[in-house]
Amino acid sequence: MDREEYERWLAQAKHTLASAERDAEEGDYDWASFKAQQAGEYALKGLLRGLGQAAHGHSLKRLLSVLEGTGVAIPPELLESAQELDIHYVPARYPDAYPEGSPFEFYNAKRAREALEAARRILTWVEDAWRAL
Repeated sequence: MDREEYERWLAQAKHTLASAERDAEEGDYDWASFKAQQAGEYALKGLLRGLGQAAHGHSLKRLLSVLEGTGVAIPPELLESAQELDIHYVPARYPDAYPEGSPFEFYNAKRAREALEAARRILTWVEDAWRAL
């Protein structure tokens, strides 16, 4: 196991989540949602790298699948959190994800809050999973 690698990825995940929370407070809901996705991604990649596993791609659901392949049990509600976050990876940033308008016009406080809650669940689970190893 590589504790140092795990810790540096988790530190970035926490930093990114804090940035997402500030964005939500300022009304930048699109960026808050995207950064929540990134925080979850960093946390899962940190756990994988800490376990000595490759961590590629941006889908949290896929990263959980890789973790499951290492023998780590994944609770069903965590898959829901991953799916919640995966939907923000492209649409939160790219206008061509919509028939018209820009991403910021499609995001609101509720969407950002749900993304932030999903990211917190993933970070908490990652920390608990690491401690249980």
